[in-house]
Amino acid sequence: MLLHEFSRPTCVFTMIALVAVALLCCAGASAQTTTANAAPTLAPPTDKTVEIEPSQKWTDTGIDLHPGDMLQVTATTTGSGDSLCDPQGSTALANAGKLPVESASPGALLAKLQEKSDSFEFIGAQRHLKITQAGHLYLGSNLGASASCSGKYSVKTHLVPGAGAETSSYKSKLTSAAQIWLSGQLGGLNANPKPTAGAASDASQSAVTPASETAATATVINLPVSRAALDAALTKDLQAVPRRVSDEFKNLGDMVNFIIIGSEKQVQDALTASNWHVADTSTGGAVAKAILMATQKQDYMQMPMSQLYLYGRVQDFGYEMAEPYAMVASRHHFRIWKTTATYNGQMIWAGAGTHDIGFEKDQRNGKVTHKIDPAIDGERDNIGQSLLQAGRAKMMSYFTPSDPVMESKNATGGGFHSDGRVLVIFLQ
Repeated sequence: MLLHEFSRPTCVFTMIALVAVALLCCAGASAQTTTANAAPTLAPPTDKTVEIEPSQKWTDTGIDLHPGDMLQVTATTTGSGDSLCDPQGSTALANAGKLPVESASPGALLAKLQEKSDSFEFIGAQRHLKITQAGHLYLGSNLGASASCSGKYSVKTHLVPGAGAETSSYKSKLTSAAQIWLSGQLGGLNANPKPTAGAASDASQSAVTPASETAATATVINLPVSRAALDAALTKDLQAVPRRVSDEFKNLGDMVNFIIIGSEKQVQDALTASNWHVADTSTGGAVAKAILMATQKQDYMQMPMSQLYLYGRVQDFGYEMAEPYAMVASRHHFRIWKTTATYNGQMIWAGAGTHDIGFEKDQRNGKVTHKIDPAIDGERDNIGQSLLQAGRAKMMSYFTPSDPVMESKNATGGGFHSDGRVLVIFLQ
């Protein structure tokens, strides 16, 4: 599937048209009754503390899970001594046996969401989970033998029923969109500090913010990445991936900042489950579709995006995510290309992701174009986080090429900076 070309002036026209559609929707929605707009009543959040002893056994927390729930888990170690267990795990633990999660350190806190499930979630010291199917919470440790450390884990859970499935009125959506656009134009979205060059991955901080959260309030995302070295053959293939994409005039553009490993169907299913939307390929069709969806009181989330090139061809797929109506000016988005390499029989996809936060002048021709958040590592990790929250990422790791991109400008002249690492995502 290849995307078709459209001009940036036409794209700007589309933006204006979609804003008009959004306003029309808001006006129509305001005439609806309060009853029609009322959100369903949800149960209040619940908190619970569970103490578990690091072992091969699983502890039943007594917590039922339902689709749409948001679960926050934090863990600390209790006890005294020189060899206390760590919920993040420790490579110093001896004779840990065959680990349930090979990519995590021995002793790390794990969870499973079904009693007989063989799929385990890395929790560590802190983790947010968006629940996608009914289940039950069990906690355990990443051990294949008796623990050689002491102490227990005090695990606090905070469950918010239905928080991942909340809906908003058209008026609140449009208000949110306006706030996001203003924040982007005034610089409020660039909340992430410039990273330190060569910073090592730190799985000891796995705090994850919701993928739909705007950068105006988002904090640095610390993903639970593997500490294990990547396979030598895979490393060689990743090193061969071009560092930058380009526009049709061969001007270097966005950085290739993530890799996905999985079949085409796995990629499509995983991104759909993670609330990413395939970008429309026709500008005229986009306006018509937006109007149709507005009359049906649905959100239009598939703004067309421009063509960029890697391996001499345009992107195979373009995906985006945004708050309703803010899509016009502010959106998380990326392009992916199928490479010629494979890993264990699975396709390797190269991706370039950025976060649009408003508009600015295109330095090539003086026209209007999207302005990106220059701290592009935030979008790289947002993509990984979204797949993790949807339960579609089996493992993630950072790869630092021998020629990392640390600071540059995209094809339209907008500057960006990075720690140079590429996020490698292995799909379930």
